Amino acid sequence: MSRALRPVLPRPSGTVRTCVLLALLAVTGIAILELVREQTGTAGFFVGLGLALLPVAPLMAAFRWLGRAAPAPWPQLLFCFGWGACTAALIAILANNFATEWIAAATADPSGADLLGSVAIAPVVEESAKAAALLLVFVFRRRHFTGPADGFVVAGFTATGFAFTENILYLGSAFGEDRAEGTGVLDSVTAATFFVRIVLSPFAHPLFTVLTGLGFGAAALSARRSRRICLPLLGLALAMGMHALWNGSSQFGEHGFYVVYGCVMVPLFGLLVWLAVSIRRGRLRAVAGELALYAAAGWLGPAEVPALASMPARSLARALARRSGGRAAGRAVARYEADATALALLRNRARCGGPAREPDFAGRERELLHRLWQRRATAGPALARAAVMEELLPPWFDPLGPASAPGTAAAAVPRPRRAAPDTDADRDGNRDANPNPHPDPTPATDPTPARGLDPDLRRSGPWTPATSAGSPSSRPCVLPGGDGVR
Repeated sequence: MSRALRPVLPRPSGTVRTCVLLALLAVTGIAILELVREQTGTAGFFVGLGLALLPVAPLMAAFRWLGRAAPAPWPQLLFCFGWGACTAALIAILANNFATEWIAAATADPSGADLLGSVAIAPVVEESAKAAALLLVFVFRRRHFTGPADGFVVAGFTATGFAFTENILYLGSAFGEDRAEGTGVLDSVTAATFFVRIVLSPFAHPLFTVLTGLGFGAAALSARRSRRICLPLLGLALAMGMHALWNGSSQFGEHGFYVVYGCVMVPLFGLLVWLAVSIRRGRLRAVAGELALYAAAGWLGPAEVPALASMPARSLARALARRSGGRAAGRAVARYEADATALALLRNRARCGGPAREPDFAGRERELLHRLWQRRATAGPALARAAVMEELLPPWFDPLGPASAPGTAAAAVPRPRRAAPDTDADRDGNRDANPNPHPDPTPATDPTPARGLDPDLRRSGPWTPATSAGSPSSRPCVLPGGDGVR
């Protein structure tokens, strides 16, 4: 019976999943707000809320900066922040309290139960709850989770949300304690908590969860099922270990906290900053290399490639478009930049990993080329002007000469072509029944790089878009099907 029903049961649509997740965030958000307010008091809650907001904007801006080369949608990032602030925080508070009370009842040692809960229980529960957001994005939004940079950004937003709620709880509780004892501001527990959690270590939770994000990012680049399972688990284990070390630092002596902070946390933070910058530069280099092929084939202007590989030039192009065409033009340039970057990274992954990594290379390339074609008239001039103003054009560039740089192979991508002009008979009204004498061939779907050949991808055959009799731009172009990789 179950076998007969299984093919009939529909898979939940994206709208249903979105509504379920929003309802979950709303319920957990209301619950966590009330729970924190009960533990801190109303006055402590608002004091903690105001102080906890201070590091949120800088952290979100830093992670957004890392992902600007191929920006993730804002709804996805806000979902991750909300999951960390609401769902993951509620799971952590309830699970940690339950585990601590159970250990205290079983051992009759409340202080030992608090220590064990802080070092052994809290890291496992909290990092697992935060990792659930990464897992959801990895499974249901794979198009926007393509490598370590995406894992970095998603993990950072999730952990920032979690730290925000946790800081409200700690700072609000400290304020309530100081208010009850009448402690001065400089000698207060609130000031000490603020210094440790907001000034010294606002990056602590993001640092832990980024290790999990890097594991998911490495899994996104792997074609083997075993690695896609083991790498995220390895990242999660490292995050739990670092979290446990941080929580237990006060047990290493009088200066244990400062030793762990100076010898472990700060060097690891510096290493991850260096890694983030390297990942961002690597993405921009890949964008420049892959888009040069599309420019040589005629999809992009030759001056657009250096502009798309430079974040200042991208920003300048959007500003130029807004100045001349309004906000709609600026949005068109921003979408053009995002689609061009996505196309370059798609081709780079397909060329390096083959069909197992990008099984839908053909359809995705067709979709992105279509969207680029629709916005090129607005975005192309703005990007070209930005490249000139930023002095990004190389010495060999000649606007009247070949579109590609010396040594750039252009046969790797499909070339846009216009249909043959109308004949005299057509102008006399005797038109053929088929307005497009050049049908679009069936696209190749195997994006495997050719062994022993140049890294550039081979073409699968010619292609010609359909155009109307009057103007080539008056109807959508029939795009190439992903001929690329064999």
